[in-house]
Amino acid sequence: MPFDTYEMFGHSMIQHGSYSDRVYLMKLDSRNLPEVVVLIEDLALTHGYAKLFAKVPASASKDFYDRGFRKESSVPGFFRGEEDGLFMCKYLDPRREVVDDEDNLKDVLQLAQSKVPERPRAFTLPNDMAVIGCRPEHVDQMSRIYQAVFPSYPFPIHDPDYLQETMAYNVDYFAVEKEGKLIALSSAEMDAQGSNAEMTDFATLPENRGQGLARCLLQEMEAAMNRRGIQTAYTIARAASAGMNITFAQLGYQFGGLLINNTQISGSIESMNVWYKSL
Repeated sequence: MPFDTYEMFGHSMIQHGSYSDRVYLMKLDSRNLPEVVVLIEDLALTHGYAKLFAKVPASASKDFYDRGFRKESSVPGFFRGEEDGLFMCKYLDPRREVVDDEDNLKDVLQLAQSKVPERPRAFTLPNDMAVIGCRPEHVDQMSRIYQAVFPSYPFPIHDPDYLQETMAYNVDYFAVEKEGKLIALSSAEMDAQGSNAEMTDFATLPENRGQGLARCLLQEMEAAMNRRGIQTAYTIARAASAGMNITFAQLGYQFGGLLINNTQISGSIESMNVWYKSL
């Protein structure tokens, strides 16, 4: 599977490739400004990518605005609970910024926002299930679940070696276990320096859907991140997925914006919704 490439420019991390047909500035170090902005543009032009996507502190946004970027989403207090984070973009192919299913995406968002609770509530699993933290011995089971749920994905979560490597580095994986078997998964990808975590990689086996397992996973993930001192949780969720958007709305997340035709997932490039919550 032709996953996109990771590269470091100074202390900044970049992902790029034809898989998602974009350059993604995943982690910006201000010491690399303004050169990194020019670099990602040159990368996109050289390879013919259609979109530039950057996750940046608000204080660094001027260098991006000056090069024709615009804000697609924002998360208050994204960095250390103090500075807003902006998801900025620039389209090099005008067809990439056309939202073909705009009415449907608006309907999904409206439905999710209608599910916001008046007050926080706790969600519980059936008695024969429990949320556990995943360990290296689980990676083969995990990869099989991800292969069953996602025909394609922006990161190689189908690969047990990738799961074990990220588990040792900056990702906590969680699972719903039933009778000794994993039936649903999720992960929290942590930026300890920025004190934020992306709540992501949700997958439930088809025969176990409809039981609110993602809500229970997210609830446990929040508690775990809080214990680690993470201040802001966020997600980049498929905008067409009513279930995932409702899950985050029900747990009190707020909508941050739409990332248009942003991510290769399940066989096509999809638009994504950003949701966030202060922990």
